[in-house]
Amino acid sequence: MEKLKVMQRIVGTGIISVVRANSPEKAIKIANAVKKGGIDAIEITMTVPGAIEVIKELKKSYPNGEILIGAGTVLDSESARAAMLAGAEFFVSPYFNSEMVKLCNRYQKVTMMGAMSIKEIIEVMESGSDFVKLFPGSAFGPSMVKSILGPLPYAPIIPTGGVNLENVAEWIKAGCLAVGVGAELTKGAREANYEEVEETARKFVVAIREAKK
Repeated sequence: MEKLKVMQRIVGTGIISVVRANSPEKAIKIANAVKKGGIDAIEITMTVPGAIEVIKELKKSYPNGEILIGAGTVLDSESARAAMLAGAEFFVSPYFNSEMVKLCNRYQKVTMMGAMSIKEIIEVMESGSDFVKLFPGSAFGPSMVKSILGPLPYAPIIPTGGVNLENVAEWIKAGCLAVGVGAELTKGAREANYEEVEETARKFVVAIREAKK
């Protein structure tokens, strides 16, 4: 998929489902549930056992690009390349890794490097990363985004951590292009309640749509 289209889909949906699970089967069930709830940008973290195989399986299940599959918690370019060959279209790291950005730019894939401070955010932007992952968002809150966008109004910020149904509208209104949500979205999966995951996804989509108005 073209890089620009991937970026447009992430911003258009406004939310990335961050999938963490203790088995490949559970990760796939979570991905299917959030897709039913209206979220099509799905990040499979490399902490999921057999994450590469999960990405391959989802690519097979949705062969026409019905979902946008990403790889998360990617710590090195080797892992990024493996996920890329498996079918991942965007790559998320909790920190800034220049070699990963070079690799992804070489193959025209979307990157989202982690940053916590103004200095780190500028370094991520200078590297050519497409988005800045403000992480952990729980350490800052939406007000931090307003502070960042004062001197850096063009910073393409997507926070992860600390985003929930109660404050997701605040994050969007503060100027975030999208948000990454993990446990607050997928917690129903702990009890194998995938209908709850689907319903929670639906609520996030509605809340973000309203906030963007």
